[in-house]
Amino acid sequence: MITLKQLRYLSALSRHGHFGKAAEACAITQPALSMQIRELEAELGVPLVERRPGEVSLTDVGVEVAQRAERVLAATRDLEDFARHRGRLLTGRMQLGVIPSIAPYVLPKILPVLQRRYPELRVELRETQTQMLIEELHRGALDVIMLALPVDDAEIESTPLFDDPFLLAVPATDDRLESARVNPDDIDTQRLILLEEGHCLRDQALAFCASSRRDVSLGATSLATVMQMVANGYGITLLPRVAVDVELRDERVKLMRFVDPAPGRTVGLAWRRTSPRKADFAALGRLITETLGVAEPKPRVRERESA
Repeated sequence: MITLKQLRYLSALSRHGHFGKAAEACAITQPALSMQIRELEAELGVPLVERRPGEVSLTDVGVEVAQRAERVLAATRDLEDFARHRGRLLTGRMQLGVIPSIAPYVLPKILPVLQRRYPELRVELRETQTQMLIEELHRGALDVIMLALPVDDAEIESTPLFDDPFLLAVPATDDRLESARVNPDDIDTQRLILLEEGHCLRDQALAFCASSRRDVSLGATSLATVMQMVANGYGITLLPRVAVDVELRDERVKLMRFVDPAPGRTVGLAWRRTSPRKADFAALGRLITETLGVAEPKPRVRERESA
């Protein structure tokens, strides 16, 4: 009989592509994991893993079985959540994922309030890029994620929390008046510094610039690094309003507003449609908007496609 343990081990092997790393992630020995995978192969009557010296890969059947296993594991997690949290709001464990361009600016404000109001809730945080958060949400490794909307995925449900407009951060020596309004078409992408590839904030910012993405000269791993580069005269950047209180600490940088409609993003929560904890996520969303003192987001005009 196939067991959930075997499916978890196969899922881990699929993610890590290495018996030793998969075993470490599952907190078991490598021989024990290997034995469980072989027993799963024997039960199904098909080879799932192609074993070669120094590396391992899943067969075509193994890939399909691993994908189906992740859906089974996610459904199992939802079943457990239904039983454990029925009738009790925001209790037990909640695995929350947040993208890096939101986490350091929102979490320090909302987590203390969340702990005070819901002392029986234990939040486990995961900060990484959007695509990884969505993948982990699908397989049940996360319960809910906070990111920039929309999420184009039929299996994921979402709700908007607040609008986060962009401001243009330039060196204080810039000739333009701080009170002047900037047109996105006037941005010199040769001087534009953004986060490195993989960060959704990079793509969102470029969507408002007239030039192609190839013209962007520099990329960084964090907004803090980007702002230091701007302060030292290396270029300009688009800074989300939510990050201003933390990142604008240097007198060598000034902020300029855009003409309307201003570029920006809508921040929201997303979860699996099958999750039984929608009441929890709705309560979490209300707490976030109340704590941050933000208004309900306005319908956003469709963004222009980058060239």
